[in-house]
Amino acid sequence: MTRPGAVAVVVPARDEEVLLPACLDSVAAAVDALRSEHPRVRARVFVVLDACRDRSAQVVAGRAGVVALTTDAGCVGVARATGVEAAAAWSASSGRAPLWVASTDADSVVPRHWLGEHVRWAADGLDLVVGTVEPRPGDLSPAALSAWHQRHTTADGHDHVHGANLGFTLAAYRSAGGFPPVPTHEDVALVAAARAAGVATLATGAVPVVTSGRRTARAPGGFAHYLGSLGA
Repeated sequence: MTRPGAVAVVVPARDEEVLLPACLDSVAAAVDALRSEHPRVRARVFVVLDACRDRSAQVVAGRAGVVALTTDAGCVGVARATGVEAAAAWSASSGRAPLWVASTDADSVVPRHWLGEHVRWAADGLDLVVGTVEPRPGDLSPAALSAWHQRHTTADGHDHVHGANLGFTLAAYRSAGGFPPVPTHEDVALVAAARAAGVATLATGAVPVVTSGRRTARAPGGFAHYLGSLGA
């Protein structure tokens, strides 16, 4: 793939009024850094408010370059897919293909150089980048944090999949059949299908995303449930 003409950040959110501001602040910083490095690449953020009953919509309202979408599905697979489809329509209407999609979560904070690295990987010919996450240290007990590090590696070639740190071309997404409408592990299913389709893939720990270590789950059997299994 040549350097993308557009980058879309997709963020599903379900009752995330507390953590969403920090997420969007970090994404805005990453967008600013991307524009400084690649001024010809357009960027837009799509927040999918999925069955929200709190003030998440007010958090998003008025933020420049951020599009709010709504769904009542209560399903993260549907929410992520909704965001990608909106991003695809935006890219097509703006004439800025090809599109690169960066996926994160509303309880996560991305590093400033996150999008710049994704664009570099896309320009190098990659179609799918699978990144890593790190739980916010203060959210876990010392024992749980130690257990996390014992079970995880941030080295290239790792075998982890996190929707909070994914990047892919729209073409790769289509070839994989998109995010399935499932309440959890939609990220794992997409990556498995993309790899089966033969897309050029990189699993890297170069740009980790910091995510919440909470144990109150938004998705059944998801990341919060996993942290609970560590004794968090």
